[in-house]
Amino acid sequence: MVGDVVTDVVARHDAPLAAATDTAARIRTLPGGAGANVACWAARSGCADVRLLARVGTDSASWHDRALRRAGVQPLLVTDPEAPTATVIALVGADAERTFLTDSGAALRLAPGDWAPALLDGVGRVHLSGYLFFAEPSRATAVRVLRDARAAGLPVSVDPASAGFLAALGAEAFLAATAGAACLLPNADEARFLTGRPDPAEAAAALSRHYPLVAVTLGPHGAVLAADGHITAHVPAPPATPVDTTGAGDAFTGAFLTALHTGASPTEAATAGCTAGALAVAAVGARPDGDTVTG
Repeated sequence: MVGDVVTDVVARHDAPLAAATDTAARIRTLPGGAGANVACWAARSGCADVRLLARVGTDSASWHDRALRRAGVQPLLVTDPEAPTATVIALVGADAERTFLTDSGAALRLAPGDWAPALLDGVGRVHLSGYLFFAEPSRATAVRVLRDARAAGLPVSVDPASAGFLAALGAEAFLAATAGAACLLPNADEARFLTGRPDPAEAAAALSRHYPLVAVTLGPHGAVLAADGHITAHVPAPPATPVDTTGAGDAFTGAFLTALHTGASPTEAATAGCTAGALAVAAVGARPDGDTVTG
């Protein structure tokens, strides 16, 4: 995995935000980041050797290193001497939906010099967090990783990560930068933006003309798979009582990629991904060691 490590400040509030005054909330500081979350869910799903390259600040490097190791991930963290670790404030309403305030910090400063083709030794699959494509030099780094992985004959998957950041970059620029990836894993909003198709299934089919395999996540409606310009499966999500939807897509991605890596069909992998996503929304935070809420 090559991606981002983030400090998440999760604020869960039952009442609507009240302007210019206080709103009661339950606030926790947790380890996060799309790339790190995917790595942790992949490890939880049974992938025995998960490695994560990312850039962090000196402020919390040790904390994030320990959290990743505890989750079964081998961290390859580059410490940035100038920028702090990326921070996201996640505002989670009573409906469990979240709104993010993002300070990318060191995450998008991952530089080509932080990468070496030797990091691919012993690797069977490479995943890139889409956040890397939204700034230089991290975009140059991601493009280099994609090039080197393809040259080594390794399949590369990409998660577009953020519809808001995609809009700033532009669909054509993103598609060009990720050309050659074997699998794209957008959510419905990201798939719509990248194709201009309002229907997520049609968007998945359109994207599969650019990428051999596309899996579009649909939240409580599961996921749709496409290949060669056609829908190949629609996989339902198991029932879940959502508490915090942060990281549900990362959970899907980690479990989906692990299942593919161990020989599952795309449909079987999507089923595993939907199961992990249902577990994720029932817990606070984006990692599999979050606080599961019962009762």
